[in-house]
Amino acid sequence: MRWRTFAAAISAGLLSMMGPVLSDTRVTVLSFDQMQGWAEDDHAAALDVFQNTCADLDDPDWQAVCAYATSNPDPRSFFELLFRPVLIEDGKDGMFTGYFEPELDGARRPSAKYRYPLYALPPEAREVEKWYSRRELLEERKLEGRGLEIAWVDDPVELFFLQIQGSGRINLSDGSKLRVGYGGKNGHEYRSIGAELVRRGVYQPHQVSAQVIKNWVRRNPDIGKELLYHNPSYVFFREVSEVPGHLGPLGAMNRSVTTLRTIAVDPAFVPLGAPVWIEKDGADPLRRLMIAQDTGSAIKGAQRADIFFGTGDQAGRAAGRLRDPGRMIVLLPIQRAYAMVPEALQ
Repeated sequence: MRWRTFAAAISAGLLSMMGPVLSDTRVTVLSFDQMQGWAEDDHAAALDVFQNTCADLDDPDWQAVCAYATSNPDPRSFFELLFRPVLIEDGKDGMFTGYFEPELDGARRPSAKYRYPLYALPPEAREVEKWYSRRELLEERKLEGRGLEIAWVDDPVELFFLQIQGSGRINLSDGSKLRVGYGGKNGHEYRSIGAELVRRGVYQPHQVSAQVIKNWVRRNPDIGKELLYHNPSYVFFREVSEVPGHLGPLGAMNRSVTTLRTIAVDPAFVPLGAPVWIEKDGADPLRRLMIAQDTGSAIKGAQRADIFFGTGDQAGRAAGRLRDPGRMIVLLPIQRAYAMVPEALQ
């Protein structure tokens, strides 16, 4: 197995779409027959999702493969002809979790039932690296009375998890629906309240899921409220109701994400828009070609991904249960892949 550091790859000028990475990150170019289950996947479905965002990739090598993608190629041959699988490792074990688009009940105006607002990003928060924490914003009511409210919902716990997901739908009291997307954040680092419950000895790691956390907070309202403050990160929203209802919510590329074909990644290691082969182990193994179209504040590392499960409670239950090991392999245009590990040509 041959390795080359990312530092050398960056000097070759071929990783401009990635952020800064650690110098000890290791890269290996694989062959397609080293990818478990590759031949059995629905490559046409993956190609359709790839085409949704490939036009937004600016680098010449990406533009070339995107142009060919529009010529109605054989899907499997398209990926095998124009890409090479690249395994990127940073010393951390692979981990897959899931995310979804929540549905909440709410209204355009506050009432005794709908008391918890979703806020738009305040102008001054755009101008600073770190603004008020979650506790300060809520306890000191920094946002009240400023006309920043988009809607009000009936459940502060569901609102907290809506912020973690970054987008969702609000079923309004008048029968209409409102879709919201990520509008910005307060600049504080995300802290997992699930990990905090494990640290306190309340649960073992394998017991923690979104539903378990919600139930615990509701059973313990006072200390549950304090638990939510453990995460100082606070997400603001924007209305995105122009997105058709049959499409998924907008991801980090400002395009709709696709159920079980979109993943959120760490763009410091994986270029947004790139195809990514996942080999998720666990109780329900998954071998599938995904497209990296989203990011998340909790998604950090070369072998870390969040799988999009769709909209609603059923998708939420499936996403909340997922915490499985495995590996992910990025498909990169041939020149870019081999430039990262030139020894692979020898």
